Amino acid sequence: MPKATVYNMAGEQVGEIELAESIFGIEPNEVVVHAAVVNYLANQRQGTQSTKTRAEVSGGGRKPWKQKGTGHARQGSIRAPQWRHGGVALGPKPRDYSYTLNKKVKRLALKSVLSSKVISGEIIVLDDIILSEIKTKRVIEMLSAIGTAKKTLIVTASVNETLIKSASNIPGVKTAIVGSLNIYDILNYDTFLIVKDAVTAIEEVYA
Repeated sequence: MPKATVYNMAGEQVGEIELAESIFGIEPNEVVVHAAVVNYLANQRQGTQSTKTRAEVSGGGRKPWKQKGTGHARQGSIRAPQWRHGGVALGPKPRDYSYTLNKKVKRLALKSVLSSKVISGEIIVLDDIILSEIKTKRVIEMLSAIGTAKKTLIVTASVNETLIKSASNIPGVKTAIVGSLNIYDILNYDTFLIVKDAVTAIEEVYA
């Protein structure tokens, strides 16, 4: 069963925690993780890109010259795609890029990335995060004491407004709760900093 050292906000070791092997100790499945990341990025796309077809651009109501006898190639409209200011042929139109991934696949992907963080030693467990006031300096001191990387994802069991506001303007630092965890963020951040009760919450949800 995988284990992790528990630290306090001062960076001191205060104990050890056993992590559920079914969540933090599986063999990472790279194929499933890739599928989950592609799905996440596709669902983030707004799909608002749009180009005008020859039917939508202004002008071109009459034939520019007669069909024969001019020496020019035949043309039916000055707003055809080959003309300057003409419509775009086969251009993008607004569309929905989102699609649904199988729930079991998403769960396996999440377990895979959590396990990979344990294997690579990029997971740090905190006993608790207690902030008496909104203070960015306090969070920076905590991260420095623990020795996290520049890009750190801080995960709590529930919404901690004081922590969110204190960490919101620190470059490379993001906060999240267990219910909003996604594969992309876990992979994108070098350090996975999680509070002890959040570990319990993850194990209850994904066991």
